[in-house]
Amino acid sequence: MRTFEELVAEAGAVSVDGWDFSWLDGRATEERPSWGYQRMLAERLGAASAALDVQTGGGEVLAGAARLATAAFGAGGVGGDGAGAPRALPAALAATESWPPNVARATELLHPLGAVVVADPDEPPLPFADGAFDLVTSRHPVKAWWSEIERVLRPGGTYFAQHVGPASVFELVEYFLGPQPQARQARRPEGESAAARAAGLAVVDLRSERLRMEFRDIGAVVYFLRKVIWMVPGFTVDAYRDRLRELDARIRAEGPFVAHSARFLIEARK
Repeated sequence: MRTFEELVAEAGAVSVDGWDFSWLDGRATEERPSWGYQRMLAERLGAASAALDVQTGGGEVLAGAARLATAAFGAGGVGGDGAGAPRALPAALAATESWPPNVARATELLHPLGAVVVADPDEPPLPFADGAFDLVTSRHPVKAWWSEIERVLRPGGTYFAQHVGPASVFELVEYFLGPQPQARQARRPEGESAAARAAGLAVVDLRSERLRMEFRDIGAVVYFLRKVIWMVPGFTVDAYRDRLRELDARIRAEGPFVAHSARFLIEARK
């Protein structure tokens, strides 16, 4: 294995734009939820007439689901061909994102699909009319603004999303920050479902899982914390160099650092 300084320098220099984690291939692993969010999203896109993906990141997940939908529904294209062909994607497709580098990446990926990408601060109000969509989706939103989701959904419309659950990757978070008892109580599926119902939505599906993660070198840790900036707020290599060096020694002596991500699937209808 390369030296600590080499691994840290490499991980500190690589771009963290977008929401593609392929740089970690061979260096970190994470189990995937059993339900297969992207496949389920593709199915729902094929049945929708107007869809919105909130906090789309770099658009990678939506673009991947669009490819699956196109493969499943054939070449009917966006909105079908008007002659009864299967519709691969909704006639109206939009996405929001707040971080400028991600907006640029999402535009590059999603515009060829006919999607409009809107720069939005990820806070109410959503820049769309009441009842504009019959499908609203999101993968790992920072926060679900339930009253806004309800507002932009048509009667009978669906919110379908995969959220980050409680204490996700907290083995790593607490290694750097120490115990976080209050933060461990946030993002609970039962709390999110209660908030959805309070906004006027009926929760029709709720599933949760904890999934094993492994970080195989210190570069993978640095890259992950630079990319997922809310895990250790204000993280820099210089600020945490001593703890990083200790963790590097631990990985070399004991093997991969193991943590667990938390995910839950939620589907709610208006």
